[in-house]
Amino acid sequence: MASSKPRPKSALKRAPVRRRPRKARALSRGLSAAECRVDTLAGEANSVKTRIENEGGFILGCYNDPLGKQPLIAAVLPIDAIEPTPFQRDLSQAHHRRLADVLDRTGMFLDPIIAVTAPEKGFWTPNGRHRLEAMRRLGAKAITALVVPKREVAWQILALNTEKAHNLRDKSLEVIRIFRNLMDERAQQSEKDVSYYLEEPSFVTMGLCYERNPRFSGAVYNSFVRRLTEFSDAPLAKALREHEKTAEKLLELDERVNEVVKKLKAKGFVSPYLKSFVIARSNPLRFMKEPPELEELLNTIRGKVERFNVERVRQEDIVASGGAPDED
Repeated sequence: MASSKPRPKSALKRAPVRRRPRKARALSRGLSAAECRVDTLAGEANSVKTRIENEGGFILGCYNDPLGKQPLIAAVLPIDAIEPTPFQRDLSQAHHRRLADVLDRTGMFLDPIIAVTAPEKGFWTPNGRHRLEAMRRLGAKAITALVVPKREVAWQILALNTEKAHNLRDKSLEVIRIFRNLMDERAQQSEKDVSYYLEEPSFVTMGLCYERNPRFSGAVYNSFVRRLTEFSDAPLAKALREHEKTAEKLLELDERVNEVVKKLKAKGFVSPYLKSFVIARSNPLRFMKEPPELEELLNTIRGKVERFNVERVRQEDIVASGGAPDED
């Protein structure tokens, strides 16, 4: 959502740069192989061990993670005791079917899923939905899993999931689902407090848009929404209301853009970048010395879109504009 703080009168705010950790000195961090040995589990880890055994799982072993030194449990779990986290992206039918075919041909399941305990019974997997569904497709009775005692790892889904690349729609839908789950469990915390799990504040807004309209062309709008949006200090419920206001404006803007695109198509223009072209022509952000509030910019863009003159458009203008494809 747009920040209420005054913005500096300098250059436009740039999207934050993600800093990568520097390369550490060799053999300077974590535990040695021998130090990872765990003979007994205590506290939360021991409770998870008991849950696994009570639900028919078989524990292969326990160890301390060599990097973070946290206890982990390798286990074989009954496949009907595991479900994907409720805030994950939708299942790709093509992906899990291809994976099932590969597993069937190799005859081995070599990539354990990540699992955490579900709130009441059973387990959630924040990383492994397609592997889980592939094994179910093959009729498997059980599946190997790396069980993490700290359930909060389930919210770190964007960082964990390497099975299938996320596009903007996938990320945004997962983030809004994570956001609502965090509201249930951490209602008093601010959006900024849980920003680690959300990655970018614009993903919350985009997720709301994709929920309302699965065909929403988020890539057309996300660049400027991301630049003018910051995590809020407000509690999660209040922060969500602000995102909902922005999402409503974006969806209304998208309807106006669709009307212009129809007019362009009626004149014979064909391109996968028509929406991007209309927004590029209507978005004055790159010419502004001071960054506006997001709401102000959306109002400005909408006004220009409503006055868009398709009679002045040439095919070479659209070709030269490039930009993000209209559909993610």
